[in-house]
Amino acid sequence: MDTNSQLLSPLNTERLSLKNKVVMAPLTRSRATQEHIPTAIMSLYYGQRAGAGLIITEGTAPSPNGVGYARIPGIYNSDQVEAWKPATEAVHNKGGKIFMQLMHTGRILHPDNMPEGAKILAPSAIQPEDTKMYVDGKGELEIPEPTAMTQDDINTVIDEYVQAAKNAIEAGFDGVEVHSANGYLLDQFVNAGTNKRTDNYGGSAENRSRLTLEVTAKVIEAIGKDKVGIRLSPNGAMNDLGPFEGQEETFDYLSKELEKLDVLYIHLVNHSSMGAPALPDDIRTNIRDNYNGLLILSGGYDAQEANKDLEDNKGDLIAFGRKFIANPDLVTRFEKDASLNEPDQDTFYTPGKEGYTDYPTLEESK
Repeated sequence: MDTNSQLLSPLNTERLSLKNKVVMAPLTRSRATQEHIPTAIMSLYYGQRAGAGLIITEGTAPSPNGVGYARIPGIYNSDQVEAWKPATEAVHNKGGKIFMQLMHTGRILHPDNMPEGAKILAPSAIQPEDTKMYVDGKGELEIPEPTAMTQDDINTVIDEYVQAAKNAIEAGFDGVEVHSANGYLLDQFVNAGTNKRTDNYGGSAENRSRLTLEVTAKVIEAIGKDKVGIRLSPNGAMNDLGPFEGQEETFDYLSKELEKLDVLYIHLVNHSSMGAPALPDDIRTNIRDNYNGLLILSGGYDAQEANKDLEDNKGDLIAFGRKFIANPDLVTRFEKDASLNEPDQDTFYTPGKEGYTDYPTLEESK
């Protein structure tokens, strides 16, 4: 691949400078402790992949109530803040930048994965169907029905996101990504299938988008608009959510409001390469037209496809997920048009270094 390509050339804007336009997508890997504290191998993992212009971490819980999965990290206490610092340092030492994805899982969780006293919260008391949650030592368990959030719960969640964002900056992160996608809490509010509220947070597109916009606005107020991005999954199907009636209107409204907030970037999910419904091109185009900030595209790209979409101005940055799992030196492999390692799905979420920090680089393969 031509090293002068769009993908491998730097991004230089007034608000963000990156050494290339390759983004490492957020990838849940479940390598934190059972108390949701980052581990030393996580710092090694992110440092190995710092060839990316921007790394977005795995989904990280902003509060005990947002911890849905086994061994995902948090950013709600001082031990977690301290444990994240070696990871940000490892990335910065290699000239990379790293944002933390703030992910509150909402109703997608099991209480056995949560700290004592945590609550299962969602916009409405709707139990996920055909969705189970892995618990260490117990296997796949049924997800219980959540509690519909009160206004006090909503106010608390907003405050938790704000404090989590401040904690992330204290830990050395360059910014945060608000996760309003993939069927987690904020997306549960946006999606009409899981939001049956009759107050100011339900019903219309404006009301269903309210919490996402309030969280984003408050986080911007706390750490600055140049340090806040957001992830959206229009037409996505994940965690018992799917396409819904009125989604075009909803994402039209959301993108216009995000433009008013002047959020740094919008990161669009497209899981069609994994068998989910594709991101509709008209929704992507509409978001591109409504929003003047950076647009990150993701979804099974190879280098050539990524370069073409950048050249065609469909997006400004391209995120790669599974390719980064198996190829810590993915950018080098792109530069040399080299073959890629294949990821081992059996070790995606297992504890330990196997299938995590032991994939060989191109140099090591020789």
